[in-house]
Amino acid sequence: MQEDLECWLRFAGSPGFGVTAAKKVLEHCTIDILIGLDDLGLAQLGFKPNQIKAFQNPDRRIIDRCLSWAEKKNRHIITLTDPYYPYLLKQISTPPPLLFVEGDPSLLSFPQLAIVGSRNASQDGLAQAKAMSFELALRGLTVTSGLALGIDGRAHRGALDGKGKTLAVLGSGLERIYPSPHQALANEIIDNGALVSELWPWSPPKAAFFPKRNRIISGLSVGVLVVEAALRSGSLITARLALEQGRDVFALPGSIHNPQAKGSNGLIKQGAFLVESVEDIVGQTGVLADCAMKHQLDILHPQVSEEKLPFPKLLANVGDEARCVDVLAERCDQPVHEIMIQLLELELQGIVSAVPGGYVRTRRG
Repeated sequence: MQEDLECWLRFAGSPGFGVTAAKKVLEHCTIDILIGLDDLGLAQLGFKPNQIKAFQNPDRRIIDRCLSWAEKKNRHIITLTDPYYPYLLKQISTPPPLLFVEGDPSLLSFPQLAIVGSRNASQDGLAQAKAMSFELALRGLTVTSGLALGIDGRAHRGALDGKGKTLAVLGSGLERIYPSPHQALANEIIDNGALVSELWPWSPPKAAFFPKRNRIISGLSVGVLVVEAALRSGSLITARLALEQGRDVFALPGSIHNPQAKGSNGLIKQGAFLVESVEDIVGQTGVLADCAMKHQLDILHPQVSEEKLPFPKLLANVGDEARCVDVLAERCDQPVHEIMIQLLELELQGIVSAVPGGYVRTRRG
């Protein structure tokens, strides 16, 4: 609802009001009630005077500009309470209260692997990043990176060439694509994945935004693969954040004579998984990938309580073992043609499946 979204935008525009404060408020009050509270009501929920002032008198230019941005095709503002908010990202210590997304928002919950590395990578490093991303895409993993020059860009390109999906998390607003040479690549990603940012859409890139951006890259992912990172590298920040978030860290070994590989080689010495092929990654990320996929399925096929499912009498007679239409019609005391119509509707909803010998239940409320 637009009122709920406006409330979240007011949150985001209030000084010092991060996700921790938002969660604390929402423990005592729902969004639709919150927006109607007076100053005293907000103070009782823990709002400080400057936060009350900002919340009650928001900058309408910011809110209206955000709402206008979201009205255009393929654009979404996802709040912390939105079903599309990715489960894995919500588990980190500082998940962004808002995500601005251009593209397919459901992809945020797909199992994904982050690939990060040097902006000044060698030709071998660039080729490795593209090849690994291509193979991961073929295996159904979404590839996530930061749209930067070097390894990031090649990772996105490999996923696209593999006919897979890729997410780019920006350190700028989505109206300010950075770096500008990747504008065409960003457009491809919108059509085959999504661009993501926690910043107002018109925000320019700033150095301080990129370390914060890195926590989203690792938080969305089941693991992080580092390809050619120097000793002082933003990629190592992403790797550290991944470890803090309970994610696996992988690294491609590089030449000991390559200064751009000293950081990634150092990660291996510290216990990161040494990667020689994509199989080294796929076999290690199972549990978190399953969690992400379960949330993705919940988005695509929301569960419905048993009493709200259609044709309860029929469903009471469809179980784990195949049962033919004639038997179901007899047990429900209904004509076969009516049972067939009901079964077709349930099959279209993904609740039952036709198998040899009849029908079985595939999803319960």
